[in-house]
Amino acid sequence: MVPVFEQPSQVLIAREWNDLNPMTRAEGSGFTAGPSRVDLDQAADGAVTVRLRSAGEVSRVVLRWPFPLPDGALLLGDAWERTYGDQSWRPGPADVLPWYFLVRAGDRTVGIGVRVRPGAFCAWQVTDGELSLQLNVRNGGAPVLLGDRELAAATIVQVSGEPGESPWLVHQRLCAALCPDPLPQRRPLVGANNWYYAYGQDFGPENVINDARTVVELADGHPVRPYSVVDAGWTEGGGAPGGPWTHGIPGLFDDLPGLAAAIRAAGAEPGIWFRPAALTTVDDPTLLRPGPRPVPELPLDLSRPEVLDLVRADVERLVGWGYTFLKHDFSTFDTFARWSPGMGLGLTDDGWSFADRSLTNAELLVRFYAAIRSAAGDATVLGCNVVGHLAAGLVDAQRIGDDTSGRDWARTREMGVNTLAFRLAQHRRFFTADADCVPATPQTPWEKNRQFLDLVARSGTALFVSVDPRSRGDQVDADLSRALRLALDGGSPDGVEPLDWLDTAHPTRWRDGAETLTYSW
Repeated sequence: MVPVFEQPSQVLIAREWNDLNPMTRAEGSGFTAGPSRVDLDQAADGAVTVRLRSAGEVSRVVLRWPFPLPDGALLLGDAWERTYGDQSWRPGPADVLPWYFLVRAGDRTVGIGVRVRPGAFCAWQVTDGELSLQLNVRNGGAPVLLGDRELAAATIVQVSGEPGESPWLVHQRLCAALCPDPLPQRRPLVGANNWYYAYGQDFGPENVINDARTVVELADGHPVRPYSVVDAGWTEGGGAPGGPWTHGIPGLFDDLPGLAAAIRAAGAEPGIWFRPAALTTVDDPTLLRPGPRPVPELPLDLSRPEVLDLVRADVERLVGWGYTFLKHDFSTFDTFARWSPGMGLGLTDDGWSFADRSLTNAELLVRFYAAIRSAAGDATVLGCNVVGHLAAGLVDAQRIGDDTSGRDWARTREMGVNTLAFRLAQHRRFFTADADCVPATPQTPWEKNRQFLDLVARSGTALFVSVDPRSRGDQVDADLSRALRLALDGGSPDGVEPLDWLDTAHPTRWRDGAETLTYSW
């Protein structure tokens, strides 16, 4: 079986991304090369912290260990931000396994990863006989300049399953070991979101208030109040890029504090969507980050203190209007101009940097998430297109997969079912997981959506429903009411577990306590 590793067999460092050079073993647990030093500090619990000092420029550090894979071994990795219907157990080798991975061989499972909020973007590579940890410490697409400070790049943790132990349980134990400080779940995250029937078009305050009334009616007097979320489309910039976040569309969303009050009067808690890392118009061009800018986005430079002040002011304004749930979106794309599947090890285009080059991309994003968390006060914060491994402990909830659909059931199956199965272990160990909305629309088959609805409700993860008023009827309302009430209870007492996830990307057999459930996706 896969051996427990300690000291790596080789450490390499690169000033420019592709210019990797071996480091020389130094005294103690150190490795040196020119002006750079890497130290590996092992704690009493076996975790190993990788520390980097360098008087020069650094792009990445690579650690390598011998790693013979038994015949028939399967690997499961994570994702940089959301998954995109692309998770499954696969045979090695594997080029990019962000943050952590599991190996299943015979009746044993081993999990290896880095603790949340590291100072580097961390990915594992498994080749024939070798394991590598790639530590991307760049600033934008250029080397970082650490100066005289030490960077805690990553803390490596390994969890070894017992013979016969379920890989599901090992996955859960690994996630718990990687995140010692998740935010406690204050209440079930359940409610209405209009995106998958409105898609940011042709809706106004009355539609939002009707959504609130609908979800309250379906909750049927449950003591936990559901949320009702105003998703993208309330600002002049719409959903791409959105903003400014100082006011709504004139003549339509003129009174956003009044809308929050109306949602609350209907019996729901008000929530709102925004895109904090990009604006429609920017008066001061120095606020914009260099690098790739897909039109029409105007991405902000997260290294500038005045940008963080702007973000804090936006968050405080939304909370001040009365919104107790904030969904912040698009910040990974606005930082790197790439979605997760296209980020690779390099994350973004080469050759550009933020205004302040002393912080790594990972550090900049952690600081950004912390600014939002602090400014939000007691409001619930959900990250979407947010790097979950960097935001764990700084968001209450996290969208773990790409968008489901109110237009195409196949997309809900591809994105929602897949991410729920393969990232459910992160639920309540990193944050409240959100596999995205369950639509009830005339364009999608309710006999399929109702199964996804049932699974999400049982799981205890976030359950938001997008209910097109035209889709309502006795059966749809009864299904929605049953699921919403179960979700508001916190889901099934033992949650759910995928049973056939080793064999398929869209598990159909699930365990709920002593009951085995079979879904037809």
